[in-house]
This record gives sequence, structure tokens and C-alpha cells, in this order.
Amino acid sequence: MKVQEVMTRQPICCLLQDTAKSVARLLREDDIGSMPVISDTSSRRLVGIITDRDLVCRIVSEGFDPSTTVIEAFITHDPVACRPEQSLESCERLMQVHRIRRIPVVDREGRCIGILSQADVARFAQAERVQKTIIEISRRVEVIIPPATAA
Repeated sequence: MKVQEVMTRQPICCLLQDTAKSVARLLREDDIGSMPVISDTSSRRLVGIITDRDLVCRIVSEGFDPSTTVIEAFITHDPVACRPEQSLESCERLMQVHRIRRIPVVDREGRCIGILSQADVARFAQAERVQKTIIEISRRVEVIIPPATAA
């Protein structure tokens, strides 16, 4: 099965100069957890992705004003992306390796034409593969904090 058969076409996107508040509103209204960031509305060239977690952990929790803070400095630039003609299985592996739940789909010119979500995979992939994907995406990564050194 190909990505283009199951992806969400023409996903809602935001621009680098959008405010955190306006992006948060779109995420809430459309009940989504991340959004592709495009260079402009005519070319729809993918430049990054922003998640609800980025908004909360990197903007709100750090004391930035969401009404005036533009998202450009807080997005993930050059996100993992896939092509519409790729196999669903290959994109599923990308989700597992990179521990991500959504992958923008771009055409040959780098235009964002879709998004593939973990839910899309769950609807069409074999149960065993879906289980493996969910386990890998959800796997906790242990952060090792070095002991403090005496001054």
C-alpha cells in the first residue's frame, strides 16, 4: 500500500510568522497534535513542523507571550518527511526510528501535499506492525544526567 492511499490530503498548515496563539487555536479547532510549517501559501514548501508540545514546553512554560511570539524559532526545521509514492511500511519504519506520530508528505518540489499519522497507519497496516510502531514511538528514552562536579 502507498502513502498516497491513506494520507490526509492538503493538511492544515501554518507559516513561520504565525503566532503561537494562532497555531494553538488551529490545533485545538482541528483536534490535531502537530502541524506542518510552510514557507508561503502559494508554494506550500515544507520548512518545518510544530507540535502542541513545542507550544507548551518551549513557549508557554518559558514565559513567552503566545499572542506575540512567532513560531519560527520554535519549530523543528527540516522534519522527517515522506513521498506519496513510498510504501506505507517504509513510512511506518520512519515513525519507529524517529519516534514520531505524524509525517508530512511532500511532492518532488518539496510542497506539503499531505500528512501521514499514526492513526492512518493503524487503520491500514497489519496489527503486529501497528503494535510495534506504537511501542517504538512511545518508548521512553532514558536521559542520563551527569553528576555535579565539585567547584
